[in-house]
Amino acid sequence: MPYDERLVAPMRAELTRLDVKELKTVADVDAILGDPKGTQLVFVNSVCGCAAGSARPGLAVALQHKVRPETVYTVFAGQDLEATARARSYFADYQPSSPSIALLRDGEVVFFMHRYQIEGQGPQAIAAALTSAFDQHCAA
Repeated sequence: MPYDERLVAPMRAELTRLDVKELKTVADVDAILGDPKGTQLVFVNSVCGCAAGSARPGLAVALQHKVRPETVYTVFAGQDLEATARARSYFADYQPSSPSIALLRDGEVVFFMHRYQIEGQGPQAIAAALTSAFDQHCAA
């Protein structure tokens, strides 16, 4: 059973106000990830404390970096169940994790951050890991 939308709305807004595009349906996910071009980041959002305390704020800091993915998307685990399952199918080599962050280049996962790598880390540490991946995989 999905979480109540009223509960997750503020958590969604933390990302959408950064111009992160939401993928709420299987069709949304397939339209974007099914024809991959360039660099894409997919943030699997969640209601857990590590998403609020580190992952979302860390992504916000990382997206201020001069080098970044061409497009940034999010699915919401526990809310958009089918979309989340479909997004995870594009990075199926990695154990499902909420939150998590996948960086893809031309459809191939080049960086993945699991929940266990997020828990106990502050936003600056998350941002540092992401910007390092951006520099390595998103630079022209």
